[in-house]
Amino acid sequence: MKQNISELIIGIKGAGEMATGTACRLFQANFKNIFMMEIQNPMAVRRRVSFCEAIHDDKIAVEGITAKKVLKSDEIQAAWDKNSIPIIVDPGWESIKAIQPHVVIDAIIAKKNLGTNLSEAPLVISLGPGFEAGKDVHVAIETNRGHNLGRLILNGCPEPNTGIPGSTNGYTIERVLRAPCPGIFTSSLTIGALVKKNDVVGHVGNKLVIAQIDGVLRGQIRNNSKVTDQLKIGDIDPRGNRQYCTTVSEKARAIGGSVLEAVLQKYNQ
Repeated sequence: MKQNISELIIGIKGAGEMATGTACRLFQANFKNIFMMEIQNPMAVRRRVSFCEAIHDDKIAVEGITAKKVLKSDEIQAAWDKNSIPIIVDPGWESIKAIQPHVVIDAIIAKKNLGTNLSEAPLVISLGPGFEAGKDVHVAIETNRGHNLGRLILNGCPEPNTGIPGSTNGYTIERVLRAPCPGIFTSSLTIGALVKKNDVVGHVGNKLVIAQIDGVLRGQIRNNSKVTDQLKIGDIDPRGNRQYCTTVSEKARAIGGSVLEAVLQKYNQ
């Protein structure tokens, strides 16, 4: 009997920016039985477009799609019944065993495999480096900006992590804000604020976090977060468009489309 693809159950590991873009793309394509698994205290930079914020605030909407925190896997169906994406604190991915999804997507973007394997679902997909298609997962998806962004890899590995952010208006490392030392990050600014080069964006302890370019504060971790030295804590967009703070990026949308392609290849036959 052919699987009704609209009834597929899809489990997503992680609920940061790329995971959220993927979930939104699938949800808009009428895959409504999606659940997401996160750690206890996720620390997203692009918080306005990261469903993991529901772990802190109980729910969040991105582009009209709502994610709600659930406490147990048996609450997932109730969230689906309300047309929401449930997100659960489940760092060990125990929900996969309980729910047995048709698709598992590793969207943690850890740049390494934290334990994802082929036995977790009939279709296991990974995003970014650290995985080998055919060995760790069925399909790996290229996340490095450039000609191959979004390419489905059925055998082999995505490009290794370059450590250099993608270019936006010619800026790469300059647009990323990093912690100058270990400590507690504080800022009086909120996402969407306009900043100029050399403005003080915030503090870690008594050290300043300085903007290196003009632009919009597109992302910033939660205030009073404990950080390690050089941790990414913010993102300045030199294009200066505040709407980009609250909408899925072109990269996340492209990757989400690639996941959709992989799912349809498997199940729409």
